[in-house]
Amino acid sequence: MGKLGGKIALVTGASRGIGRGIALRLAQEGAFVVVHYGTRQNEAEEVVDKIKQRGGAAIAIGADLRTLNGIYNLYASLDEALRERTGDNRLDILVNNAGVGQILTLEEATEESYDEVMNMNVKAPFFVTRQVLPHLRDGGRIINVSSFVTRVASPSVFTYSMSKGAIDVLTLALAQQLGGRNITVNAIRPGIINTEMNAATLQNPDGQKYAAGLSAFNRWGEPEDVADIAAFLASSDSRWVTGQFIDASGGSHL
Repeated sequence: MGKLGGKIALVTGASRGIGRGIALRLAQEGAFVVVHYGTRQNEAEEVVDKIKQRGGAAIAIGADLRTLNGIYNLYASLDEALRERTGDNRLDILVNNAGVGQILTLEEATEESYDEVMNMNVKAPFFVTRQVLPHLRDGGRIINVSSFVTRVASPSVFTYSMSKGAIDVLTLALAQQLGGRNITVNAIRPGIINTEMNAATLQNPDGQKYAAGLSAFNRWGEPEDVADIAAFLASSDSRWVTGQFIDASGGSHL
């Protein structure tokens, strides 16, 4: 049994990309993982199957996090699934990963594009956390997925950068609020990771050269690079770390 044996984790947006990598990694450490998905049920079920093939335990739950009703439905389904499996409705680890990327400048942004990013990247983790918090055990973990764009000016992803800045503030405020319950709250700031979100950049030689050139290691990141950090933050090894932002950009923009 790994470092997370007996723990229950909810990972939002876990059907692909970084969320998928985190779900697989937490399961590898022994956690029972709730794989949340928005619309990609088949991909989420594949993640669950892969976890089970490796000897782990997981379930998939779908919910539209863009609306409050969807967020309430997520926890209603989670509550029912956990009670059925464990006889309890509490969990130990929340990973706020679900989000959308958007390459738009200030001038290109519209009210619709702004609302899309803010609803998914800010409103969703805020209300998911608020909904889950009464059911998160003392000594639990909250891990938010931010971005390195919060420390580097990136006008080409203007609204996206703003949304991740809000995640950083959420991380600080929660860390202070929940310290008395021994719940740690930290954020991971990925750089360019090989996911669907960055496919347009990484599918051509110029984009690959640009992405690799940002890092001190002259490569772009993989989901596993972020997932290993999440595994540390989810474990007891991180008990003295809270309110922190861990850069996962391979030394980009040093």
